[in-house]
Amino acid sequence: MAAPTAVGDTASVPPSPARTQAPRKRGWVFHAVMVPFTLLWVAPMAFVLLIAFRTFDDIASRGLGALPASFSLDGFTTALQDGSIGRALANSALVTVVGVVTTLFLASLAAFALSRYHIPFRRTILLGMLAGNLLPPQILLIPVAKITESLGIYDSLFALIVVQVGFGLGFYTFVLYGFMRAIPTEVFEAARVDGAGPTRIYARIVMPLSRPALAALAALATTWIFNDLIWAVTVLRTEDKFPITAALLNLQGGFVSNWNVVASGAVLAAVPTAIVFFAFQKHFVSGLLVGANK
Repeated sequence: MAAPTAVGDTASVPPSPARTQAPRKRGWVFHAVMVPFTLLWVAPMAFVLLIAFRTFDDIASRGLGALPASFSLDGFTTALQDGSIGRALANSALVTVVGVVTTLFLASLAAFALSRYHIPFRRTILLGMLAGNLLPPQILLIPVAKITESLGIYDSLFALIVVQVGFGLGFYTFVLYGFMRAIPTEVFEAARVDGAGPTRIYARIVMPLSRPALAALAALATTWIFNDLIWAVTVLRTEDKFPITAALLNLQGGFVSNWNVVASGAVLAAVPTAIVFFAFQKHFVSGLLVGANK
């Protein structure tokens, strides 16, 4: 009878104060270190928001760095009344939607083929596609511009879509390849026994199982393509075809800059990507953690 009593007494002993204080102490240290970094990260966005809601006279008389002494929506009204902003948002939306859908579709096809079929030099192909993303884009500006000119698609949204698809395809294929290889082989063998061909396996099995990874990549691709500036100014020259990032440059005057209008335009340009990120936030986090869970 003594042994059970001893075991029960031991199990009912509360944890020592030292053990409970250690996680709390580590939590305080973590927050103390991360709070300054968080403030540094948020400060530029807060600065832009403050400027967007100030009047031009307030900024001109007191400077950009002064605390706001006015509150106005004139910057947003002026930015929206400028026809170039609405047209640029439509151009960005078109390029982003077509670019994301096309890139993920082609990347999923390539990843499925490379992960499930014995293709010669498969590893070399993957490394080559990934190595293309490691090249600095600055050294490719002139070659890309010349190639689009030789193909007859220079200064068109189609050229910008082609560039975005071409430079994103390698990275997305590499990510989806690792995810698809983690799918159990028994799933594919059972589908083949049931008479499913490659197309049906891809559409009915691989794509539904790859939804977390596709959602995470869709959020990343939307942010990258929508916020891109370097390729837009490389393959486009007509202002009517500019995306929002390039159109924001035209809001600055030659001699006097309406900084409240520029800041308001930047806020309007950030809204679509913020909506996409928050809409796919759950899938984005699960897609990033799926490799660790497996």
